[in-house]
Amino acid sequence: MAHRREFEIAFVGLKAGVHEFNYELPDQFFKDKGVEDANNVNAVVKLSLEKNTGFMLLNFAIGGKADVNCDRCGNPLGMELWDDFKMLVKLVDNPEEMNEQEEDADVYYLSRTESHLDVANWLYEFVLLSIPMQRMCSPEEMGGPQCNKEVLEKLREMEDRSTEHNANTLWKGLDKFKEN
Repeated sequence: MAHRREFEIAFVGLKAGVHEFNYELPDQFFKDKGVEDANNVNAVVKLSLEKNTGFMLLNFAIGGKADVNCDRCGNPLGMELWDDFKMLVKLVDNPEEMNEQEEDADVYYLSRTESHLDVANWLYEFVLLSIPMQRMCSPEEMGGPQCNKEVLEKLREMEDRSTEHNANTLWKGLDKFKEN
């Protein structure tokens, strides 16, 4: 239970203005949530909370590193994490109804009677969103010592066959015009 509380912010006691919170999220935080496509995730999140009357503006600045598999060769690849995400938390009387109706994912409604804001799920989601969708070795590194040579050779063979097949079918249709 104490582990869960470290991600709760007691915003009722905060004065209006900007407040900063820092989180270091080790790999175990992500393993506990079931992340399978990233390993050795070590994220650092700087959360800036601007408290106003009736709403709070949260800015998550993500940093850190994660190991993922290269989409091209399948070998491990270290990735830098960096991104910024913003959330607007509005204090309302009927948060469940408002959250169901809200179409903007960056707006969240919280009951006026709440005293704590749990940011654990947002930390998890935003760190995962900061991992690039395309995970490949840079062109300079491709074919280097960290790449799986067998997979790269198979890909080249498949590409050559595909190019050869496409070239033949393209010209096959044009041969009909020669005859006319």
